[in-house]
Amino acid sequence: MPNPFRPRAAALTATAVLLSSLLAGCGGGSEDAKDLTSQQLSWKECPAPSEAQGGGSAPSPLPDGDTWQCATMKAPLDWSKPEGDTIGIALVRAKTSGAESSRIGSLVFNFGGPGGSGVTTLPAFGEDYAKLRTRYDLVSFDPRGVGRSAPVTCESNERLDEYFQQDATPDNAAERSELVSSTKEFNNACEKRSGRMLPRVSTTDAARDMDLMRQVLGDDKLYYFGISYGTELGGVYAHLFPTHVGRAVFDAVVDPTQTAEQGSLGQAKGFQRALDNFAADCTSQAQDCPVGDSPQNVEDRIAELLHNLDEKPIPGIFPRQLTQTDATNGIAQSLYSKDFWEYLTEGLQQAYDGDGRILMALSDSMNGRNQNGEYSNIVPANIAINCVDDKARYDTAYVQRKLPEFRAASPVFGDFLAWSLLSCTDWAVPGAADHPVVSAPGSAPILVVGNTGDPATPYEGARRMVQALGAGVGVELTYKGQGHGAYDSKNACVQDAVNGYLLNGKVPAAGTVCS
Repeated sequence: MPNPFRPRAAALTATAVLLSSLLAGCGGGSEDAKDLTSQQLSWKECPAPSEAQGGGSAPSPLPDGDTWQCATMKAPLDWSKPEGDTIGIALVRAKTSGAESSRIGSLVFNFGGPGGSGVTTLPAFGEDYAKLRTRYDLVSFDPRGVGRSAPVTCESNERLDEYFQQDATPDNAAERSELVSSTKEFNNACEKRSGRMLPRVSTTDAARDMDLMRQVLGDDKLYYFGISYGTELGGVYAHLFPTHVGRAVFDAVVDPTQTAEQGSLGQAKGFQRALDNFAADCTSQAQDCPVGDSPQNVEDRIAELLHNLDEKPIPGIFPRQLTQTDATNGIAQSLYSKDFWEYLTEGLQQAYDGDGRILMALSDSMNGRNQNGEYSNIVPANIAINCVDDKARYDTAYVQRKLPEFRAASPVFGDFLAWSLLSCTDWAVPGAADHPVVSAPGSAPILVVGNTGDPATPYEGARRMVQALGAGVGVELTYKGQGHGAYDSKNACVQDAVNGYLLNGKVPAAGTVCS
């Protein structure tokens, strides 16, 4: 199984779309590397997203009537052979709404994953960044291996349905063997379909693509807004090109000091903390909480539901059944935003009555499945990027030894996250390192925003990112809130600090706290 709770922001719009109905390329040719920096982008009105990007309709016009524009940038397939074959990197932009005389440059976004399509996510959230658009062109992209940028593909949609419903928390030798076999089959399919790309989708490769993008967009410095995994990508960029960093913001911060195992254990603690907060909130309301009488009762009933689903699934979205794996995934997805807690409440109520549709819709969103049964490539890309980045390879015996520690961190999510460590065990390409290197001496200040209630990128990671960036680079800001990320919470204190830095160069005081 892939890490089911990979840090990202890109799935939130898809979740709302899926729930609303229930509740009411790899390029050819070769080009000299020096010529790639002078390439001219051909910006055109964006088409409808491809299946790998998640499908759906072309982006709607902006509120002022301007349209989203898309283009393809050529980048080396192999950065160690920059004069060799090229691939296309898909870009999207909204030109600045302000006067050209006040324009700073292009503000490049990465919304996380790894594996999320920036080309579809930026238009979906574009209105949230309207103030930043007054001085920047807003730009995002599909990183290599993602969406329209030489996407990694593995299995058919039908096979993915089976893969995501397998028992991800084996209880005996037979179930462990089945999980290992299924994971190996999936990884072999990735090699068969996408073997050329698998060694070329590292975070370091994507960072080099961003520096090429900076030059092609005509900017002397990179102005950057990284969210979730986008903070890791931004940190690697700053390490490689510290003097090229302009104004940069990291929100929902990945801990750059952790191994894959430590990251999964941290997520177990983070999602358990978010579930505790949900349970406490529900039972503290004036009206009775419909899914439990006390915080402990809420969580006991969830644990009982998951245990029962392991024995006997219930009807989900026809013709599929809601399995224990689906339900755990769906519960986790609902914890990415406090706005989704109402969906979790209703989904649990339905599930207790034998109806698994809402929890399955939440799980589908996590996995990149749309209502037509088509999957984006977020999961294949996520696995491919993580496995080429992370050196560690784990086996079943190691996971079994670690289960008590994961269960202590989270009675609900611990097993799920422990067994997800097997994702890269039979991967075709070796991983690069235990953790990313982000030290960036000589970089301009980077604003690092941590959310105390973040389940996917726990708050502690923000402080460690500041320390790893080095003295005089990282500037920490704390948001005392819930959900994944801070800027999109609409908290005025957070947004004023971020906007003040990106628009006017005003660095907030280190240690600023917003609540």
